Amino acid sequence: MRIDFISDIVCPWCAIGLLSLEAAAARIPGLTLDLHFHPFELNPDMAPEGEDIDEHLGRKYGASPAQMAGTRQAIRDRGAELGFTFAMQARSRIYNTRDGHRLLHWAGEHHGPAAQRQLKLALLQAYFTHGRDVSDTAVLLDVATAVGLPTDAAQAVLASREFDAEVAAAEQQIQRQGISGVPAIVLNQQHLIQGGQSVEVFEKLLRQVMAGA
Repeated sequence: MRIDFISDIVCPWCAIGLLSLEAAAARIPGLTLDLHFHPFELNPDMAPEGEDIDEHLGRKYGASPAQMAGTRQAIRDRGAELGFTFAMQARSRIYNTRDGHRLLHWAGEHHGPAAQRQLKLALLQAYFTHGRDVSDTAVLLDVATAVGLPTDAAQAVLASREFDAEVAAAEQQIQRQGISGVPAIVLNQQHLIQGGQSVEVFEKLLRQVMAGA
Protein backbone atom coordinates (compact mmCIF):
# COMPACT_ATOMS: atom_id res chain seq x y z
CA MET A 1 0.00 0.00 0.00
CA ARG A 2 1.37 3.41 -0.95
CA ILE A 3 1.72 5.74 2.02
CA ASP A 4 2.45 9.44 1.56
CA PHE A 5 3.63 10.62 4.97
CA ILE A 6 3.69 14.39 5.41
CA SER A 7 5.57 15.45 8.54
CA ASP A 8 8.29 17.45 10.25
CA ILE A 9 11.23 16.17 12.28
CA VAL A 10 10.46 18.41 15.28
CA CYS A 11 6.87 17.17 15.54
CA PRO A 12 6.37 14.57 18.30
CA TRP A 13 3.03 13.41 16.93
CA CYS A 14 4.74 12.71 13.61
CA ALA A 15 7.04 10.21 15.33
CA ILE A 16 4.06 8.66 17.09
CA GLY A 17 2.05 8.55 13.86
CA LEU A 18 4.83 6.85 11.91
CA LEU A 19 5.48 4.16 14.52
CA SER A 20 1.78 3.57 15.16
CA LEU A 21 1.14 3.17 11.44
CA GLU A 22 3.98 0.70 11.06
CA ALA A 23 2.85 -1.25 14.13
CA ALA A 24 -0.66 -1.43 12.69
CA ALA A 25 0.62 -2.69 9.33
CA ALA A 26 2.62 -5.39 11.10
CA ARG A 27 -0.67 -6.80 12.45
CA ILE A 28 -2.05 -7.35 8.94
CA PRO A 29 -0.69 -10.42 7.13
CA GLY A 30 0.54 -9.71 3.63
CA LEU A 31 0.51 -5.92 3.93
CA THR A 32 3.63 -4.02 2.92
CA LEU A 33 3.89 -0.25 3.24
CA ASP A 34 5.41 1.71 0.34
CA LEU A 35 6.45 4.78 2.34
CA HIS A 36 7.08 8.16 0.74
CA PHE A 37 8.04 11.04 3.04
CA HIS A 38 7.09 14.63 2.21
CA PRO A 39 8.35 17.82 3.87
CA PHE A 40 6.40 20.09 6.17
CA GLU A 41 8.16 22.85 8.11
CA LEU A 42 6.37 23.80 11.31
CA ASN A 43 8.66 26.82 11.67
CA PRO A 44 9.81 27.90 8.19
CA ASP A 45 10.76 31.43 9.30
CA MET A 46 12.55 30.54 12.52
CA ALA A 47 16.00 32.05 13.14
CA PRO A 48 19.03 29.73 12.86
CA GLU A 49 19.53 29.61 16.62
CA GLY A 50 16.00 28.32 17.15
CA GLU A 51 13.77 29.25 20.08
CA ASP A 52 13.14 28.12 23.62
CA ILE A 53 10.50 25.40 23.30
CA ASP A 54 8.29 26.59 26.16
CA GLU A 55 8.28 30.19 24.98
CA HIS A 56 7.57 29.07 21.42
CA LEU A 57 4.65 26.80 22.33
CA GLY A 58 3.18 29.33 24.71
CA ARG A 59 3.25 32.06 22.08
CA LYS A 60 2.14 29.90 19.13
CA TYR A 61 -0.62 27.88 20.78
CA GLY A 62 -1.40 29.82 23.95
CA ALA A 63 -0.57 26.74 26.02
CA SER A 64 -0.12 27.16 29.77
CA PRO A 65 2.73 25.44 31.64
CA ALA A 66 0.24 22.93 33.08
CA GLN A 67 -1.18 22.15 29.64
CA MET A 68 2.31 21.68 28.21
CA ALA A 69 3.25 19.37 31.07
CA GLY A 70 0.15 17.25 30.49
CA THR A 71 0.78 17.02 26.76
CA ARG A 72 4.41 16.04 27.30
CA GLN A 73 3.42 13.25 29.65
CA ALA A 74 0.91 11.96 27.11
CA ILE A 75 3.59 12.05 24.41
CA ARG A 76 6.08 10.21 26.64
CA ASP A 77 3.48 7.54 27.41
CA ARG A 78 2.55 7.04 23.76
CA GLY A 79 6.21 6.86 22.81
CA ALA A 80 6.96 4.27 25.49
CA GLU A 81 4.15 2.06 24.16
CA LEU A 82 5.81 2.17 20.74
CA GLY A 83 9.39 1.69 21.92
CA PHE A 84 10.38 5.33 21.31
CA THR A 85 11.92 7.49 24.02
CA PHE A 86 10.82 11.11 24.30
CA ALA A 87 13.40 12.66 26.63
CA MET A 88 11.68 16.02 26.97
CA GLN A 89 14.22 17.30 29.47
CA ALA A 90 16.89 17.04 26.78
CA ARG A 91 14.87 19.07 24.28
CA SER A 92 14.87 22.71 25.37
CA ARG A 93 14.81 24.36 21.94
CA ILE A 94 12.95 24.00 18.66
CA TYR A 95 14.54 24.61 15.26
CA ASN A 96 13.92 25.22 11.59
CA THR A 97 14.19 21.96 9.62
CA ARG A 98 14.72 22.95 5.95
CA ASP A 99 18.19 21.38 5.78
CA GLY A 100 16.89 18.18 7.34
CA HIS A 101 14.19 17.98 4.69
CA ARG A 102 16.75 18.61 1.94
CA LEU A 103 18.79 15.73 3.30
CA LEU A 104 15.72 13.48 3.43
CA HIS A 105 14.85 14.37 -0.16
CA TRP A 106 18.39 13.47 -1.24
CA ALA A 107 18.27 10.17 0.66
CA GLY A 108 15.00 9.18 -0.98
CA GLU A 109 16.01 10.22 -4.47
CA HIS A 110 19.50 8.75 -4.47
CA HIS A 111 19.32 5.86 -1.99
CA GLY A 112 15.68 4.76 -1.99
CA PRO A 113 12.69 4.62 0.35
CA ALA A 114 14.29 2.32 2.92
CA ALA A 115 17.26 4.65 3.40
CA GLN A 116 14.94 7.65 3.59
CA ARG A 117 12.82 5.97 6.26
CA GLN A 118 15.92 5.03 8.27
CA LEU A 119 17.21 8.60 8.12
CA LYS A 120 13.78 9.97 9.07
CA LEU A 121 13.59 7.83 12.21
CA ALA A 122 17.20 8.65 13.13
CA LEU A 123 16.51 12.38 12.86
CA LEU A 124 13.42 12.04 15.06
CA GLN A 125 15.51 10.16 17.63
CA ALA A 126 18.33 12.70 17.42
CA TYR A 127 15.93 15.48 18.33
CA PHE A 128 13.43 13.89 20.69
CA THR A 129 15.57 11.25 22.41
CA HIS A 130 18.98 12.91 22.44
CA GLY A 131 18.06 16.62 22.34
CA ARG A 132 20.33 17.39 19.38
CA ASP A 133 20.09 20.48 17.19
CA VAL A 134 18.68 19.08 13.95
CA SER A 135 19.30 22.38 12.15
CA ASP A 136 23.05 22.03 12.70
CA THR A 137 25.03 20.80 9.70
CA ALA A 138 27.43 18.74 11.81
CA VAL A 139 24.53 16.98 13.57
CA LEU A 140 22.76 16.24 10.29
CA LEU A 141 25.95 14.88 8.78
CA ASP A 142 26.61 12.71 11.83
CA VAL A 143 23.09 11.26 11.71
CA ALA A 144 23.31 10.56 7.97
CA THR A 145 26.66 8.82 8.40
CA ALA A 146 25.38 6.78 11.35
CA VAL A 147 22.62 5.24 9.22
CA GLY A 148 25.08 4.27 6.49
CA LEU A 149 24.61 7.08 3.98
CA PRO A 150 27.78 8.28 2.20
CA THR A 151 29.39 11.04 4.24
CA ASP A 152 30.94 12.96 1.34
CA ALA A 153 27.71 13.07 -0.65
CA ALA A 154 25.67 14.14 2.38
CA GLN A 155 28.23 16.83 3.17
CA ALA A 156 28.02 18.15 -0.40
CA VAL A 157 24.24 18.43 -0.14
CA LEU A 158 24.40 20.25 3.18
CA ALA A 159 27.15 22.61 1.99
CA SER A 160 24.99 23.70 -0.96
CA ARG A 161 21.36 24.64 -1.50
CA GLU A 162 20.74 21.46 -3.48
CA PHE A 163 17.12 20.22 -3.30
CA ASP A 164 15.99 23.49 -1.72
CA ALA A 165 13.71 24.23 -4.67
CA GLU A 166 12.32 20.69 -4.61
CA VAL A 167 11.48 20.91 -0.90
CA ALA A 168 9.85 24.32 -1.36
CA ALA A 169 7.79 23.04 -4.30
CA ALA A 170 6.66 19.99 -2.33
CA GLU A 171 5.58 22.16 0.60
CA GLN A 172 3.66 24.49 -1.69
CA GLN A 173 1.87 21.53 -3.27
CA ILE A 174 0.91 20.26 0.19
CA GLN A 175 -0.46 23.70 1.11
CA ARG A 176 -2.52 23.80 -2.11
CA GLN A 177 -4.05 20.49 -1.07
CA GLY A 178 -5.32 22.20 2.09
CA ILE A 179 -3.04 20.37 4.52
CA SER A 180 -2.05 22.73 7.34
CA GLY A 181 -1.05 20.34 10.14
CA VAL A 182 0.98 17.18 10.58
CA PRO A 183 1.22 14.30 10.56
CA ALA A 184 -0.96 13.97 7.48
CA ILE A 185 -0.99 10.49 6.01
CA VAL A 186 -2.47 9.60 2.63
CA LEU A 187 -3.30 5.96 1.90
CA ASN A 188 -3.15 4.86 -1.74
CA GLN A 189 -3.27 8.52 -2.83
CA GLN A 190 -6.96 8.69 -1.85
CA HIS A 191 -7.61 8.51 1.90
CA LEU A 192 -6.30 11.18 4.29
CA ILE A 193 -5.66 10.44 7.97
CA GLN A 194 -4.50 13.25 10.23
CA GLY A 195 -2.82 13.12 13.62
CA GLY A 196 -0.93 10.58 15.68
CA GLN A 197 -3.72 8.03 15.77
CA SER A 198 -3.56 4.86 17.85
CA VAL A 199 -2.34 1.55 16.46
CA GLU A 200 -5.90 0.24 16.64
CA VAL A 201 -7.32 3.14 14.63
CA PHE A 202 -4.63 2.79 11.98
CA GLU A 203 -5.20 -0.95 11.76
CA LYS A 204 -8.93 -0.45 11.25
CA LEU A 205 -8.39 2.13 8.52
CA LEU A 206 -5.73 0.06 6.75
CA ARG A 207 -8.03 -2.94 6.69
CA GLN A 208 -10.88 -0.82 5.34
CA VAL A 209 -8.73 0.50 2.50
CA MET A 210 -7.50 -3.00 1.69
CA ALA A 211 -11.12 -4.17 1.53
CA GLY A 212 -12.05 -1.31 -0.77
CA ALA A 213 -14.31 0.29 1.81
